[in-house]
Amino acid sequence: MGRMPSFASPALDYKEPELDLNELCIKHRSATYFFHASSNSFTDSDIKDGDVLVIDRAETANHGDTVIAIINGEYVVKVLLVRPHLALQAINADHPTVYPDPDELEIFGVVTWFLHAARRG
Repeated sequence: MGRMPSFASPALDYKEPELDLNELCIKHRSATYFFHASSNSFTDSDIKDGDVLVIDRAETANHGDTVIAIINGEYVVKVLLVRPHLALQAINADHPTVYPDPDELEIFGVVTWFLHAARRG
């Protein structure tokens, strides 16, 4: 049986543009912070213990956004609800929803991305 002729793949000329995570994940560089998720309080979401959360303080928090809020001096990750009542909904059904006083609610920033490793360890 003879050898098959070889043909150059048309994909050889294609080059994927370089991926820059700063361009992808950061909209407001001076207002962006990174937090490590370190809790089991995210079990009802795609956020995993150890994930890196990208927080943008320049974004306006809207209904349904995952936010970093400050409650009693502690940073918490919750889902912001503005209707029918202002609330910070836990991402784990075992944790209670918080109904803060609107004058005392402090939103640190909006979670815009979360990154987690495919392999731990």
